[in-house]
Amino acid sequence: MLHKRAFYFLIVLTGILSILLVFLTYHAAFKTNVIKNRVPYSLYLDADDDKDSLFAKLDTVLMHPDLFRKFCQVFSFDQVRTGRFIIGDGMDNFTLFKKLRNGQQDPVNVTFNNMRDVRGLCGALDAQLMLDSFSMLRMLQDSQWQQQIGMDTAQLLCLFIPNTYQIYWNISPQKLMERMVSEYQSFWSKNDRKAKADRKNLTPYQAYIVASIVEKETNLEDEKGLIAGVYLNRLEQGMKLQADPTVVYALGRSDVYRVLLEHLKVESPYNTYLVEGLPPGPIWMPSISTIDSVLDSPDHDYIFFCAKPGYDGRHAFSETMEGHSQNAYAYRKWLNQENIR
Repeated sequence: MLHKRAFYFLIVLTGILSILLVFLTYHAAFKTNVIKNRVPYSLYLDADDDKDSLFAKLDTVLMHPDLFRKFCQVFSFDQVRTGRFIIGDGMDNFTLFKKLRNGQQDPVNVTFNNMRDVRGLCGALDAQLMLDSFSMLRMLQDSQWQQQIGMDTAQLLCLFIPNTYQIYWNISPQKLMERMVSEYQSFWSKNDRKAKADRKNLTPYQAYIVASIVEKETNLEDEKGLIAGVYLNRLEQGMKLQADPTVVYALGRSDVYRVLLEHLKVESPYNTYLVEGLPPGPIWMPSISTIDSVLDSPDHDYIFFCAKPGYDGRHAFSETMEGHSQNAYAYRKWLNQENIR
């Protein structure tokens, strides 16, 4: 009788322990708040990461890292997938395990603007994504790929519309370029932009090039359209653009704040004082507002403009050389008075 009671007691005890084990397992998997603080954490895993480095990164993040490590051992976490994974407040071990095992990554906000050329752009993308800037640049400079998108090396910056994009951190250069081509096509199909460029006798990349020059001429939104109109009038009349920012670009220097006669002699396809028409490519990445200012530029008869006296960056516009000479004289006089060289 005693042995029978002991047997029943053992069965009950085993049942209780089993229930307790199930409860603890459930609690460990689904009820534990895995993150130490209330702020979501971005976990980045690249091609060099393995399970050891993954757990090492999580040691400083999780409330119970040893518990998560054992959880992964029980449920066979074998392959570390690259990407960016947000560990949110209140996330349980099972949700985190499933997220990492299945590679359910979260996108990053990739922003680019104010770029001089694609080399600088590749550096900016390298800083925000897992990709390598040299691999990116090699792809952009590949002649077969350029032929596919209908742009050459000089025009490549036109493909990139400055904005903030949600992109997976481990995206490949090929996939990223597919996305950028899609964004480029979407941009020009919206708001009647392609038709507006046609009405200005411009292709989209030509409109981008004009906008790049306007971007370097002024920061004043209300003047961008007027300046764009001046350049479009010059193109229509077969005049040289004679745009100072193109000379600065041709010089390849960042310390030129006032274009002098000696600078106008630099031999370059970007020196619009020497060559006719547009430069072969953009000299800067223009903002979307500047591109739209070119496309929506008002019709006028201005052919010339120069800076006005003062520190507000405004310009004086004229239809004749005589009027331009008067405006230029007033500006030079102000420069001398201010002892600006």
